[in-house]
Amino acid sequence: MSEDLNANYARAGFHHRIGFGRRPALILIDFVMAYYTPGSPLFGGQGVQTALDSALRLLELARAKGIPRILTNVVVHPNGFDGGIFLRKAPATKAFAAGSPLGAWPPGLVPQDDELVISKQYPSAFFGTSLASTLTSLGVDTLILTGITTSGCVRATCVDTMSHGFIPIVAREGVGDRAEGPHDANLFDMSAKYADVLPEAEIADYLRGLNA
Repeated sequence: MSEDLNANYARAGFHHRIGFGRRPALILIDFVMAYYTPGSPLFGGQGVQTALDSALRLLELARAKGIPRILTNVVVHPNGFDGGIFLRKAPATKAFAAGSPLGAWPPGLVPQDDELVISKQYPSAFFGTSLASTLTSLGVDTLILTGITTSGCVRATCVDTMSHGFIPIVAREGVGDRAEGPHDANLFDMSAKYADVLPEAEIADYLRGLNA
């Protein structure tokens, strides 16, 4: 009889809890209209709407506490030459051409003047951007991740969060994907090796407990 998967991972020491740090920041990864517009090649359905709703609740708490907030989007040149291999592998990335309405923020998400917007061309919010330097300069030790998609830019950013020495906290309800299978599989992998994957309620309690 084969060993249960969860038992096998537990025996190997995976899914170990890191715990929250002392100086968090919140990131909202690629919440843009490409995922909310029927007919878009990236339309994600209910899973991405649920993620946005959760992320907006956490964003409201983060604003109230004055912790750093970062929003990301993908912006590529209209001819796609700066999309590189990523665009060649995933041609749907062309939906993020500069000026496209699919790159707009969805209803309910309006960046404030004191929030950083990072435009990128590749999956990770760290690759080719100033994110790591910004977090370090602010004294941040914990990055709370929300965004789209779980199997794509969220996972890539999660791995780089850990690789750059920040504690990754993935909000379970605050991330979404176009299908349940990839979503669940990537949450499992991130929890096993890279991040604490926690329910929104637990993250919200942590934020409420911070000094403003």
